[in-house]
Amino acid sequence: MVVVQDLHKNFKKNLVLQGLNLNIEIGKTTAILGPNGSGKTTLIKIILGMVIPSKGEVKFNDINIKNNWIYRKEIDYLPQIADFPSNIKVIELINMIKDLRNKPAKDQELIKYFNLGKYLNTNLGNLSGGYKQKVNLLLTFMFDSPFIILDEPTSGLDPISLIKLKDYIKKEQQKGKTIIITSHVMNFVEEIANHIIFILDGKVYFDGSLKNLKTQTNNDDFEHAIANILRDNNV
Repeated sequence: MVVVQDLHKNFKKNLVLQGLNLNIEIGKTTAILGPNGSGKTTLIKIILGMVIPSKGEVKFNDINIKNNWIYRKEIDYLPQIADFPSNIKVIELINMIKDLRNKPAKDQELIKYFNLGKYLNTNLGNLSGGYKQKVNLLLTFMFDSPFIILDEPTSGLDPISLIKLKDYIKKEQQKGKTIIITSHVMNFVEEIANHIIFILDGKVYFDGSLKNLKTQTNNDDFEHAIANILRDNNV
């Protein structure tokens, strides 16, 4: 479980997170939602130890992550932007990440699953945005870690690839994995997530199940339920 307690983060005068308290439960898929600039990516980077909070703490399986990097070996992370070196080949990147992680990898299975075989010797700079995202997904899933963080995983994917992504996530869920997702695609979130956290201006405005969200907002449509939160807070 990930426990976030009284988390604050400011970049100079810009207050990004303002006293977040939330739990990410083991074995659940949690969607962290909110408009652009709400603090979602900053929260994820703090959980990963990539950003240091101004105040508060994060615990991973009851251990404070401050000055403790071992926990990250249990996490696979898909960043929002697949910013790869343009002059190396896909297969070279895959092999480099395998060498760095030094863990068993299921890269051949994922190369086939995402139809990347004919692009393995293509420079990353020559790939379309959608295929870069497929490479991004392959690198994320290939180490079979128990905890997965997906920051905007649907970005650039065509409809068929999106279906394959959803199917793959569901297989990971059946293994009991803990997954965090951020996304602006509400029908994707509704199909995948069973726990919703809504952040606005660096604060938590909803933390609960999809059913409770619909009840609280008095709206059976998920997208409209989210819109109600924004409307109620004058956004």
